Amino acid sequence: MRTVELLLDEAADLAVRDAWRRLANAGLPSQARHRSPTNSPHLTLAACRELTAPIRWELAEVAAALPLPVRFTGVVRFERPTSVLAWGLDLDSALDGLHRRVWEAVASDSPPEALNPFHVPGRWSPHITLGRTRRAGAFAGRRVPELLPAPPLSAWLTTLRSYDTDTGDLEVLESR
Repeated sequence: MRTVELLLDEAADLAVRDAWRRLANAGLPSQARHRSPTNSPHLTLAACRELTAPIRWELAEVAAALPLPVRFTGVVRFERPTSVLAWGLDLDSALDGLHRRVWEAVASDSPPEALNPFHVPGRWSPHITLGRTRRAGAFAGRRVPELLPAPPLSAWLTTLRSYDTDTGDLEVLESR
């Protein structure tokens, strides 16, 4: 699979990494435990089997719209099928429009069964993952938010990239 992701500006990236470190130091699931050099704070927009030429063409136009300002909304938790702790992002009209363009690009040239239903516009919840585990309820009932620094009030989404889950390769998706 190929993901389509957005990276954060340097200050927001450092704030997320601080949250990762605090979770790890408390013995909780944390993205800090993923030692891959490709692991960095990001916002996943969609995933597809491959980035075909038509998809790449559309994504180049999306990349031209960056950087994009965003606002953090606070701590969110998901149980689907893994337990996820994250900082949510406000789905304003600019982020919603950018996400819809990415979704339309990947959906236009991908088999429907290959697309993640959590990325469908209207169902997608923009967030930056802080910790994830297969253990159900790992973050429920804990005073986890007290361990974390406050998320930045705002940030910039600066770079569009794709991660290949089979090979581990990263690719920055540039504008035309």
